[in-house]
Amino acid sequence: MVRMRRRWALALLAGGASAAAINAEYFPGRTPAPAPSPSDVSVRQQPPSPVADENLRPGEPWWPTEGPPAADDNHRQIQGYASRTSVLPGDSLDFHVAVNPAGRYRISIHRLGWYGGAGARTLYTSPYLNGVPRKVPAADATDGMIACRWPRSWRLNVPTDWPSGVYQAVFTSAAGRRACTPFIVRDDQRRSDLCVVLPVTTWQAYNQWPKDRRQGKSLYNGYSPHGRRDPKLRAARVSFDRPYANDGIPSHFLDDQHAIQFLERSGYDVSYATDFDLHAGRIDPTRHRGIVFCGHDEYWSTEMRRAAERAVAGGTSLAYFGANSIYWRILVDAADDGRPERTITCTRIPPADLSAVTDETTCRWRDRGEPEQAFLGVQYNGIVDGRKPLIVRAADHWFWAGTGVAEGDRIPNLVGGEADGRSPRVKPLRDVRAAILSASPYRTTQGRPQIQSSHIYETANGAVVFAAGTLLWTTALNSPTGRDERIERATRNLLDRIVQGTVPPAQPTTPPASPGVGAV
Repeated sequence: MVRMRRRWALALLAGGASAAAINAEYFPGRTPAPAPSPSDVSVRQQPPSPVADENLRPGEPWWPTEGPPAADDNHRQIQGYASRTSVLPGDSLDFHVAVNPAGRYRISIHRLGWYGGAGARTLYTSPYLNGVPRKVPAADATDGMIACRWPRSWRLNVPTDWPSGVYQAVFTSAAGRRACTPFIVRDDQRRSDLCVVLPVTTWQAYNQWPKDRRQGKSLYNGYSPHGRRDPKLRAARVSFDRPYANDGIPSHFLDDQHAIQFLERSGYDVSYATDFDLHAGRIDPTRHRGIVFCGHDEYWSTEMRRAAERAVAGGTSLAYFGANSIYWRILVDAADDGRPERTITCTRIPPADLSAVTDETTCRWRDRGEPEQAFLGVQYNGIVDGRKPLIVRAADHWFWAGTGVAEGDRIPNLVGGEADGRSPRVKPLRDVRAAILSASPYRTTQGRPQIQSSHIYETANGAVVFAAGTLLWTTALNSPTGRDERIERATRNLLDRIVQGTVPPAQPTTPPASPGVGAV
């Protein structure tokens, strides 16, 4: 195994006084999550998994909260990207790095997890490398894609004993400026209970690099000559051969990070992959009892959706911890040099009529006659104006067992970002046992009244499909300022049902009082 340069790594992270003081919350001024109580640990009894063993090792923060500021897209002091989104132990992974002004830098590799609250473990630090500035290439005149094609700066040969997980490569210049890029280490052979899928296609769809008010493009916006974001100038195709904007932390990444910490803190047997791995067939659902989509997972190819449908048909459960899932249909293509899964295409233009839809049409799934609700039980219905309480429904369902909630209880600040609900225009799911777990009124940012709903259904073959219906679900699982024991318990009920196939005891007729119930 490659030996880690520990002394340099500790110096790099000297800005954080202690592991608990950071707890992988990379925004300064946040308080750490509390230490887990005995109830944090899943009731499941089974041999330790590789990830559980990994979390017994001492951790240290991966992103310092003090010291020089991170890189930014106006000056691009140091930025980089990886040649692949996921790798196996024993694979190689190239990093492409630009440094401005030219100078020395190092790359440190960190696995994200629980680690007793530290949030990460540093596994390796490169030798000093020499970096030079690199240009931002012009956007493609046809589709707006920006693909850097920078030369390789450093190659990581992934050690064979690195466990599956979400990793961050942190680029740090001699001046202390830093940026990062994520990658996933898979485990395609082991039968983990849960396979956690990271939404890399959605990360890239939102990536506005460079966010400099001049050149940057995402699937949402470009920049006008006056430096304003303009959706008419957005790209129709985006490349993974470019850094993520500014410090390199993808949009919505904290949602995923909260889920990772919760799952590893709770002791679940997990492995990790990306939605590209689902697309390409590298995830075998028969090797897992459940697949967890841990964050904002909006951009799906046909191959991804069909793989998820086959998983449920085969008895594998699915848990969606976000909202606005499976919304846009995308096309996935290789880079110019043949490397697979390096670009995604989505024009985001509704077809004039369904008869005009072809295999090349990239629009909303509902515009293709396949609404999300037909698979998930709910579908996106708006951007929430502020944060609203989640109002409990079906309180006697096993999902809520042991949480102490009663019908109509309000769990504060849980509905936010984007929300899902039930559309009367979509036919109900057939041959399943379904339940609406919440009915939470809110207004969209346009002032329209809507109802948010969390939803669950069970199929005859034992598969469970859960959709949280809010982007704040994982915040309630782990955030130092937003953890809610009721949502943690309900989520463990769900995952234990998926893993063990058992249903928690029924709710008592008169639920015990729960702190905060009824709060707005």
